[in-house]
Amino acid sequence: MHLEDLAEKAAEFEAEEAHVTHEVRVCMAASCQSSGATHVLDALNQTKGDGDASCKVKGVGCMGLCSAGPLVAVADKGADLAGSVLYRDVTPEDAADILGSVGGSPVERLRCPTEQPFFARQRKIVLENSGIIDPNSFKGYVAAGGYASLVQALSEMTPADVLREITASGLRGRGGGGYPTGLKWSTVAKMPGDQKYVICNADEGDPGAFMDRAVLESDPHRVLEGMAIAAYAVGASKAYIYVRAEYPLAVERLQTAIRKAKRAGFLGSKVADTQFSFEVEIRLGAGAFVCGEETALMASIEGLRGQPRPRPPYPAESGLWGCPTLINNVETFANIAPIIREGGDWFASIGTDKSKGTKVFALAGKIENTGLIEVPMGTTLRDIIEVIGGGIPDGQNFKAVQTGGPSGGCIPEAHLDIPVDYDSLKTLGTMMGSGGMIVMDETSSMVDVARYFMEFCMTESCGKCVPCRTGTYQMHGILDKITKAQASHADLALLEDLCEVVQATSLCGLGQTAPNPVLSTLRYFRQEYEEKLQAEDGA
Repeated sequence: MHLEDLAEKAAEFEAEEAHVTHEVRVCMAASCQSSGATHVLDALNQTKGDGDASCKVKGVGCMGLCSAGPLVAVADKGADLAGSVLYRDVTPEDAADILGSVGGSPVERLRCPTEQPFFARQRKIVLENSGIIDPNSFKGYVAAGGYASLVQALSEMTPADVLREITASGLRGRGGGGYPTGLKWSTVAKMPGDQKYVICNADEGDPGAFMDRAVLESDPHRVLEGMAIAAYAVGASKAYIYVRAEYPLAVERLQTAIRKAKRAGFLGSKVADTQFSFEVEIRLGAGAFVCGEETALMASIEGLRGQPRPRPPYPAESGLWGCPTLINNVETFANIAPIIREGGDWFASIGTDKSKGTKVFALAGKIENTGLIEVPMGTTLRDIIEVIGGGIPDGQNFKAVQTGGPSGGCIPEAHLDIPVDYDSLKTLGTMMGSGGMIVMDETSSMVDVARYFMEFCMTESCGKCVPCRTGTYQMHGILDKITKAQASHADLALLEDLCEVVQATSLCGLGQTAPNPVLSTLRYFRQEYEEKLQAEDGA
């Protein structure tokens, strides 16, 4: 198959709906479904019935503004979200009014302006199809240009050509580590052996994080396409998507996408009528946070207990069942097709010198606009929180933002003008992580925040290494004493010593970064700790 053949297929799929001029799109991501979007979709279909054939009602992926769900967009066919009329907080009773507005005047009482900064300040690459196409529709994905990058790679590029484009793009792993993607792929490609594996790490376990879930629910074919291109580039023929069982909607849509892609010849043997073969399986995780660490993840796929192992050897050399293995997360793979389509230099022109492209963030906590955003690397925290996020609700003042989940740290107001990229955040004692941002207002106790994240790490520790197993327990105990005003200055000094030891001696990233929330809150909010300490003995 060549690009011309795929273009003919796309035109054929478009022609099947040539009569459709308008679309009523209902967000059917998990957040909107939890607000009643399923009932809204049913009401719209029932109200429309077999009426106007030029108007199509369909479910789509995440539109981003999760706090305003259920969301419904009325658009000319093919229009993006900016060119749509968006409605918020829709109920089944609004169906008739919304359908009546198609091609006419909007329903002002429901309208959600798409020119507001939450939408206007975003730049979508990973999320370019989200909220527009039906995630369960293979034809819809192909009509939107889907699988063209895979066909281009297989028919017009060598594996080395693909590696060069990914390297030129400057893409870094979006799972938290920020390792250069091109370098990782090249390392796997150079390894000898007939059997290599590709793994998509969809074990998103950070509190407040829902980026990967939304991508899988909204555009599963995009992830599969990226994985197939990666497999072609490194010489792999088998892949696993490791996704937590708590994401049933994402799993369901992945299963549908795999089945339809295989039926159409984009997965399985002789992909797109070439000699390249590629199989994908889904493996469900049981929800252990430590299985987000790549060696623990591989152990779980192999049927073993999900515990990390020392590195080296790294997965690129000896991974799944001892074979060279490429591991990237959902967002990383979702960037691959646009890079092949537009070129590595195009992607590298976005972002900062050392952090290229865009980043998807999940905004949660005390923020007006809770939801999913995608912005260029280098966007400041102030722009993300105050402009795009809409600031702090209920007249409260901003206090801190937690980035990087349990592995990250808390950033105070004084540093809101720092650009969000891999290197800048590290200077503040935190990290980007996979993209979760939890915003806190002045009512939040930073000691309580540190205790919460330490309790999470303590509970999620696999117990394999002593520093993490006992260190997180001891640190949580001291934090608990501090919150109850039962701790002394000696306890605080011990807490700081434990942070240093656990950070330096733990086996994997869970233990190595578990002290970060404590260290960052001590760095910026030490007074809150001091206020809770008992007076010195004899004072």
